[in-house]
Amino acid sequence: MKIEQIYTGCLAEAAYYIESNGEAAIIDPLREVSTYLKKAEKAGAVIKYIFETHFHADFVSGHVDLAEKSGAEIIYGPTAKTEFKSHIAKDGEQFKIGKVTITALHTPGHTLESTTYLLTDENGKDHCIFSGDTLFIGDVGRPDLAQKGNLTMEDLAGMLYDSLNDKIKPLANDVIVYPAHGAGSACGKSMSKETFDTLGHQKEVNYALKAETKEQFIAEVTDGILPPPQYFAKNAAINKGGVESIEEVYEKGLNALTPQAFEDTANQTGAIMLDTRDPQVFAKGFIPNSINIGLNGQFAPWVGALITDLQQPILLITDEGKEEETITRLTRVGYDSTIGYLDGGFERWTDAGKEIDTIESISAEVFETIANDSEIIALDVRKPGEYESEHLEFTLSRPLDFINEWTGEINPKSTYYIHCAGGYRSMIAASILKSRGVENVIDIAGGYGAIKNTGLKRTDFACPSKAMKV
Repeated sequence: MKIEQIYTGCLAEAAYYIESNGEAAIIDPLREVSTYLKKAEKAGAVIKYIFETHFHADFVSGHVDLAEKSGAEIIYGPTAKTEFKSHIAKDGEQFKIGKVTITALHTPGHTLESTTYLLTDENGKDHCIFSGDTLFIGDVGRPDLAQKGNLTMEDLAGMLYDSLNDKIKPLANDVIVYPAHGAGSACGKSMSKETFDTLGHQKEVNYALKAETKEQFIAEVTDGILPPPQYFAKNAAINKGGVESIEEVYEKGLNALTPQAFEDTANQTGAIMLDTRDPQVFAKGFIPNSINIGLNGQFAPWVGALITDLQQPILLITDEGKEEETITRLTRVGYDSTIGYLDGGFERWTDAGKEIDTIESISAEVFETIANDSEIIALDVRKPGEYESEHLEFTLSRPLDFINEWTGEINPKSTYYIHCAGGYRSMIAASILKSRGVENVIDIAGGYGAIKNTGLKRTDFACPSKAMKV
């Protein structure tokens, strides 16, 4: 028996490869399926099943493409309705993969079709569960994504409580928990950075598993949930149907453009110019009206949160050789309309004598001097929970997540000093404001991590475990 967790850090997502006696199964595959096909081919195994724990909202799954390329059967849990060929498992239904058995445990709550898959080894011992978004390490799935008709978030939280107590907590303490996500995912609010654990340890430390009553559980799980990112519902809808193959997306996206062709295409199509270089490199020079979402951060989730139209044409400015990776990561959250990239990168643009723009980026020490000498407007673009835990006394909380809502308050003639925790999100915010006509935006390099080393007055620290409700 072989179990491999395939963790994608920028999405905080875990897919799983299971193999036994020449047969394999994939759980919650990503859009690009070649990884799974190559693993099976190398092992001389046949992919028999593709198990989906639920209709994912935070990424586009590769289940349909993988089924077509491998011949495997797609399995969903009870109540799921798909627009493609699939097997809808009954609660307790078993599936054989070589010498191991997978049992579908219907665990509604995060969504109505949410299902946990219990793996039993060849000796009949329960070995692990693939819990999807039902149970995370340190948390449980948010219960607000599948509200329909009279069904409320509290109703779903109640279902989740019953699922955990009736199906999962009775399992042995040494059973390993393999969830679909880790820290950084918006599918929960306080996930651990660890990506697996024993069920016994989770019973000791996971606040949701320690709740003594259903009422307490519902109150704790629903407390402080922020609205889901706008792309969640769109990705869930995609996963119930299907999408074009990733090869087709590459074909139209890997279109190398000269600086003039890039500029003409941007003007003719209204495409967003997305610059994925390092934030501080971007600040020193970029194509006017382009926005920066760095590839070396949580790139795809931020694209999903901030670019509201999945069909929006996109033109890329990347570090040389990063074009295909960028397109891949865009497709993971359903952005399939990349129409080209700047051949040779930003250096080619400057060599052509094209116009550039810059964003001033100052150190925390310079910011301290300016803030002490004059009244300024400073925006903290971290998440509300981060701001609540500790912030500068004079900063305004303007979370990047909701920039499309609060930019209407911005005076384009004013000067704004912007920071996040470390500098990644603040440059995204600064570039968006710049592209919307706000000329005087100044980034604070190093973010709050650097600001804490100055003498600027901060609020009293509040324990993040109590304040982080994101």
